[in-house]
Amino acid sequence: MTSILSERIIQMEESATLAMAKKARELKSKGIDIISLSLGEPDFKTPKHIQQAAKDSIDEGKYFSYPPVAGYQDLREAIARKLKDENLIVEAKAENIVVSTGAKHSIANVFMCLLNEGDEVVIFSPYWVSYAEIIKLAGGVPVLIEGSLENNFKATADQLEAALTDKTKAVIYSSPCNPTGSVFSKEELEAIASVVKKRENLFVIADEIYELINFTGKHASIGAFPGMFERTITVNGFSKGYAMTGWRVGYICAPLFIAKACEKMQGQFTSGGTGIAQRAALAAISGDQSPSQEMEKAYLKRRDLVLKLIQDVPGFKTHVPEGAFYFFPEISNFFGKSANGFKVSDADDFCLYLLEKANVSLVTGAAFGAPNCVRISYAASEEELIEAMKRIKDACAILK
Repeated sequence: MTSILSERIIQMEESATLAMAKKARELKSKGIDIISLSLGEPDFKTPKHIQQAAKDSIDEGKYFSYPPVAGYQDLREAIARKLKDENLIVEAKAENIVVSTGAKHSIANVFMCLLNEGDEVVIFSPYWVSYAEIIKLAGGVPVLIEGSLENNFKATADQLEAALTDKTKAVIYSSPCNPTGSVFSKEELEAIASVVKKRENLFVIADEIYELINFTGKHASIGAFPGMFERTITVNGFSKGYAMTGWRVGYICAPLFIAKACEKMQGQFTSGGTGIAQRAALAAISGDQSPSQEMEKAYLKRRDLVLKLIQDVPGFKTHVPEGAFYFFPEISNFFGKSANGFKVSDADDFCLYLLEKANVSLVTGAAFGAPNCVRISYAASEEELIEAMKRIKDACAILK
């Protein structure tokens, strides 16, 4: 019956992170003690004042009808204020903001509105798993520029310039980065901006969803640089920094014509995001920020813990992540080795081996454009992280 399905869905890759999480849940349901380090999901609860705002909005009874397609005006104004005050994107106004059902939805809107068949998008790689598939779904062609472990997995402005062609329509990166945790400095982004400004009608999609989990204390937004507001679509949301993954609220800040196009697209596909979730988002962005700051401190403590544990596993090579909550070690040392009848040929096999032999779920780096690596999420308790790394070390030790 698959022949009845469209080519676009047949050709689309399944999200590797969600696929591994699904396998882990299936094994857990059978009573197997799986430690899941595969999903990029905070293990914290949404802060109480955000929960209370949602409860209050229900009691008010004013948010049960269709919300405006681009989001409630007061939420859009609050987002614009935040971008002006904190990100120094001084041109940001409510009219530039479109609120969507998560940052993934925001990115999909942007590419559906920007790309024609055959347009190229340069992706800074390693990259978040959904970028390439969304680009292809919109008719575009992903073009990868690869950062190396030696350079903290950050591709350079020179690589970007070399990758540009007459068909290049956009550039996308994340900072802090999923999957590497790397953070682009202001100087690195200025160099990227200089390349972009040389070309007419070239746009940057800056994915800043991990902005509040940044251990450098120096988050920079490319949209704040001179001449870049009209070239930049800043993507952000509430899932990571506010532990609101299930609330599904993301947004863009974009030049007005792109914002209007995304609103038009959203009006046909989903309409506005859930009203109650938007009231919670307003409380998140306008209210007490200390819970997010405490979460960031906890993530930094976990990073330092896992760094020591990873460095104690022979065969793992890693850099020191500066944000988000991931490690992205290079593990090709284990390729070609076997244990208990299981041969590890690549990163996919390595993840399956650890799932089967160590009861720990990770995600293959192949899904992120780096086939010699794996992604480890440390959005888990310290106890789970210690036990997971012990299991990984023991399982790796018997590979010969």
